[in-house]
Order: sequence, then C-alpha cells, then structure tokens
Amino acid sequence: MPTNAPLNRKLRMGLIGGGQGAFIGRVHSIAAVLDNRAELVAGALSSDPARAKASAPDYDIKAERAYGSAKEMIEAELKLPADKRVDFVSVATPNHTHYEISKAFAEAGFNVICDKPLTFDLAQAEDLAKVVAKSGVVFGVSHNYTGYPLVRQAREMIAAGELGEINAVRAFYIQGWLRTKLEGEAQKQAAWRTDPKKSGAAGCFGDIATHAYNLARFATGLIPDQVSCVLKTFVDGRALDDYGAAMIRFTNGGLGAVTASQISHGRENDLWIEIDGTKGSLEWHQEEPNKMTYRVNGKPHQIYTRAGGPYLGSLASNSTRTPSGHPEAFLEAFANVYTAVYDDVIKRSAGQAFEKKDTLYPNVADGVDGMNFITQCVASSKEGGQWVGLKHELCRK
Repeated sequence: MPTNAPLNRKLRMGLIGGGQGAFIGRVHSIAAVLDNRAELVAGALSSDPARAKASAPDYDIKAERAYGSAKEMIEAELKLPADKRVDFVSVATPNHTHYEISKAFAEAGFNVICDKPLTFDLAQAEDLAKVVAKSGVVFGVSHNYTGYPLVRQAREMIAAGELGEINAVRAFYIQGWLRTKLEGEAQKQAAWRTDPKKSGAAGCFGDIATHAYNLARFATGLIPDQVSCVLKTFVDGRALDDYGAAMIRFTNGGLGAVTASQISHGRENDLWIEIDGTKGSLEWHQEEPNKMTYRVNGKPHQIYTRAGGPYLGSLASNSTRTPSGHPEAFLEAFANVYTAVYDDVIKRSAGQAFEKKDTLYPNVADGVDGMNFITQCVASSKEGGQWVGLKHELCRK
C-alpha cells in the first residue's frame, strides 16, 4: 500500500475540465481519491459556464464551489480562509488551455497537476517552468504510465546497474481509433486532438508518442542528445499526423526508437517498451501491466509479476495495493502519480523543503522535456528526418 505521509485531514482538490462528455477529467477525479488522501471540493468543469455548473452534481461538488471559469475559481478560492480553500488543482482540459490555466493557478500559489502535453508549444512550457520555480508550488504532470509498479521496478533495476549500460530502448504506442476521419463526425475527443489550433504542432505524436518517450526517459534515465523523426498523415483531409517514427541518440552513445500510430486496425492502447543493456534486457506491455520479462543470454527468461514476491524492490512494492494475481492497472497507476505529488504538497504546506526536479512523479521539467520532444520531432520531419538537437537545459537530467 502506498505510504501515507502524516496529515490530519484530506487534501482539498479542485478540478478544471472534466465536464459532461469528457473522459480524462473523470479519471483524474477517481485516481485522486483512490487512497483516501484527498477529496474533490471545487471545480470549473467546462469552458461553457452553464455546462460547468450543470456538471458539478456529477462530482458531488456543491453549487457554491461550482465555478464558471478558472479565473472565477481562483478569485473565489483566494477569498476563502486558508483552511478551506483547495490545496491543489488538476487541469484536465485540451492542450491549448493548459498554459493559461496552470500559470494562473501557480502564480496564485496553488499546487497544480496538469495533463500532458504540458502546453500548446515549447515557449509556453519554458515560461511555465519559470513561473513554477518562482512561485514555489508543487507541479505534477500526468504521465500516468510512470505509476505502474513494474515500470518503477524497471527504473530501480536500471538505476542499480542490474542491466549494465543501456545500449538501446524501443518504445511504442499503437492505437487504431483514428483509422477513419472521426473528427468529421463531430466526435469530441477526435475533434480537438486533430485540430492544430487546440492540439498544437503534432497530432498522434503530441497525444501518445509523448507517453512512449516519457516512459523511456523515466525507466532508463538516459539523456537525449539528438532526434531524427518522420511524421505522416494517412487519413485524407486530416490536419495533423496520425503516424510517426523517431530515432534518438542518447548522450551515453545509446540509441532509442519511438513509434506511435493512431491508424492501426484493432489496436487499442498498446503501449510497450523494450530496454537492452549489456547485462540483460527488459520488456513491459501496458495492456498486460502486471508482468515484466527479464532476459539474459543463456539463461531461462524470468517473469516479474506485480506484488509477486521479495525480489521486487521497494519502489514497486510500495506502489501496489492488492495481492499478486489481482490485476492493478490504469487507475491505480494514475493514483500512484497523485500520491507521490501529495507527499510534496504536504511538505510544502508544512513549510518543509521538497525536491523540485528529481521527483518520482513527472514534474514541470518532464513537461518541458515532452514539449521539446514534440517540437524537435516536428522540426526534423519537416526537413525529411534530419537529425536535430534534443537537449534542453530545463529538462530532468
């Protein structure tokens, strides 16, 4: 069971987005309260004030704290006594709104958990990182796949040198839901994800390749140096990419590959990663998240299972809630990100120092890293796959 830092009350959560017809806002609200460390008390649930307030009963948010906009929420919450206002907000809105909303709450002193990608473009991400540093708030980014116990096990094994030097990492995220032009049928989730004015410079690569890239960075700790990328739009009339492949050179001499698709028939959320080291290799699949394969030449393959025994490190063991054989997955991984953020929110509320960059949860530096990845992949693809730089001074080292 995740360790609960001492606190004599639940943290108070505010939700931005997640109104009627939304998907990810509901996921945030469930994950945030899964370990009984927080309660959802306020929200601005839609960009439409009437819909925002009409959506509040779906979350048991009282009418007086159902706000018509993020701006209204900030002004009203600041007027409340400190022991009543929200401790943090979760931003679960389309990409183009992340920056303005997150910046406003951070500048007002509220801790933030923002959906990925962090912002609409890299310049916004860089500025937001400066705002976070100046304000001193806790800032998490919901790259939720880092919360899976066996992903954390892989990270711990690699950091301990069990795989030796990492030579190569291959990360894939394959979907098929955009094989047809759903955005032309007024499908809400497809419409904003394929709109350059809302999604940003990339479609598939901004939406899901960022998860694959972040997973590789989180597990291996390798530092990116250069990237060569080719993006493609296969569906006629679509404004953004729906397929892409990127090669990455890391500073240690290792190589990486990120492939993402939203047009592969029959594929759902097939995210997986393979990591090759000089001593052994690992393979993990998000759609079968409770086992991980470890291979060494000349030896039988080993299967690690979540909560499977004393061979698991403390990081993975402390990230599980149920005995082995009882599957844990998407919502629990999301909750693991939240509970790691909570520990730092509590430290900040007590006036204690907390880690700003090398955190277990994805932070604003990881958000900048993701936006830099998108930006450089798009730039490389426009030049026919030319190698371009992938280092960024604000990214986690």
